[in-house]
Amino acid sequence: MAADKVIYAMYDDDDVLKNGAKKLVSKGVKINEVFSPFPIHGIDPIIGVKNTRLGIMAFIYGLIGLTLATVGMRYFMIEDWPMNIGGKPNGTYLENMLAFIPITFEFTVLCAAHGMAITYLIVNKTLPGMPAQNPDPRTTDDKFVMELRMSENDGFSSSELETMLKDTGVIELDQKEI
Repeated sequence: MAADKVIYAMYDDDDVLKNGAKKLVSKGVKINEVFSPFPIHGIDPIIGVKNTRLGIMAFIYGLIGLTLATVGMRYFMIEDWPMNIGGKPNGTYLENMLAFIPITFEFTVLCAAHGMAITYLIVNKTLPGMPAQNPDPRTTDDKFVMELRMSENDGFSSSELETMLKDTGVIELDQKEI
């Protein structure tokens, strides 16, 4: 199997990159990835990035938190160490449920937030110890890089892609084999 070639096009302005991406996509070029120091609003639909399913995971993590809070409070406050809540000692969770609502809400939010953060870090491979996939360290400061893979752009030669990229306002081109 032949090595895959990748072209990295560097820009110094996010609007120039976005306009260049529109031009390239309209000509049938597939943009694999865009690296930038901050989110570029509106770039996702241009390059074909699908919507995230992080909201669904947040809901699932919230349900897990709600379940853990309910089971934990029932066990701790009713069975293991019964408490006199508001001067009314009761022997069931349902009679004391109103007193547990703030704790239930906070634990649900805690589990949802931590679950989303950990999921985000794992999916984007940005946990400590994971190798960085950034092609140029300047993209963490003030530059923007567009990645084009030759295997995904079979209808174009590398010289054709470079010519099209130069028409988009690119400041630097780099080609690598991976």
